[in-house]
Amino acid sequence: MTSPPAVRPYRPADRPALDDICIRTAHGGQDSRPHYADPSIFPAIFAAPYVHLEPDLAFVLDDDGGHGQAVGYILGTVDTPRFVEGFRAKWLPLVAERYPKTGIPPRTPDDEIVPLLHHPERMLVPEVAGYPAHLHIDLLPEWQGRGYGRALMETFLDALHKKAVPAVHLSMLTANTPARSFYDRLGFHEIDVPEADPSITYLGRKTVAMYSIPGE
Repeated sequence: MTSPPAVRPYRPADRPALDDICIRTAHGGQDSRPHYADPSIFPAIFAAPYVHLEPDLAFVLDDDGGHGQAVGYILGTVDTPRFVEGFRAKWLPLVAERYPKTGIPPRTPDDEIVPLLHHPERMLVPEVAGYPAHLHIDLLPEWQGRGYGRALMETFLDALHKKAVPAVHLSMLTANTPARSFYDRLGFHEIDVPEADPSITYLGRKTVAMYSIPGE
């Protein structure tokens, strides 16, 4: 007999599931595997460094009430500048050789993603300085639209609030309209970043109002 799905803290044993979730949602919310020769680059940038550097700020949706497998996650950092320093000093040396810089103009989708790994300073956007934390949230498709994303977000915002972090931001593909609708429902607003690539949108939210997230 299984238990209802539940949000719980990340465990090291969840790492393969997190990598899989990231890969299966990395292409604008869809599976990246048909589009990239080595889609493992995505968790190397957007998931693994967070659980390596700040595991206490990572939470998963467990499909069996805490005794099953992660089918979604939310993770991030309380301090983006500090995270960028840790990414370069502590994380990048662990993975740089596996995903080397080519030094040539990108010719494949993989070539376009690899530079993101080697330039963590891209996360230092002046316009979001007032939102020092940032996050990534992903759910496997079959677990979306069922209130679990909201539960993950509430847990994460609560953790930030307890750490006295005033606000959080995220970046997303502008074309991912379902994700934008989700964030809008949870009280995020757009942050104007004039020099940003138009394909990327920045959103932010205070953490103090976490208990007033409207229901989905």
